[in-house]
Amino acid sequence: MPPALFDALALRGNARSFRANAILISEGDVGDTLYIVLSGRIRTYASSAEGRDVVLGDYGPGEYLGELALDGGLRSASAKTTEATTCRVVQGAELRAFLAEHPDFAVHLSQKLVRMVRRLTEQVKRLALQDVYGRMVNVLMELSDASGDERIVREKLTQQDIADRVGSSREMVNRVLKDLTTGGYVSARDGRYVIHRRLPAAR
Repeated sequence: MPPALFDALALRGNARSFRANAILISEGDVGDTLYIVLSGRIRTYASSAEGRDVVLGDYGPGEYLGELALDGGLRSASAKTTEATTCRVVQGAELRAFLAEHPDFAVHLSQKLVRMVRRLTEQVKRLALQDVYGRMVNVLMELSDASGDERIVREKLTQQDIADRVGSSREMVNRVLKDLTTGGYVSARDGRYVIHRRLPAAR
């Protein structure tokens, strides 16, 4: 979002601080509050009846979430902080007034929703058409940056974090990572995974 537009929207909300692992939104709840991240990180996820979570996205400073509730429907996903986080919390009435006054924000919001639909469509395709290994390769590549001849994962991910992103069990993730480590493809450094060479496309 352009900085001027971001600042104008943030002024519509109240600043609130949350501890790590605080639940901001619960799937199925009624609410139309928008959260603008000023510092920290927030993760959105969906849960099965058995309690298994699938990560849908992560949000950092300068990003916002909760806009899907503008239609008055139930919350389609849950959201929690993954570290101490400060947000501007904008109530639905203020958000709708801002949309009416700033058509450029409506354009930005539409573009964001299009990107979200494309990303989630790709995620559904992977869950349906790829095995766990293929999904793990995609996640590790998407969450890593090139550093010389290596790629370094930006976050300190646990095996459970990866399992939540690929829709698998931690035990399966452990098995795949063990194979990749034994083969010299991946190692852990300072709590982050490092990819040393191109990961095989299939196992």
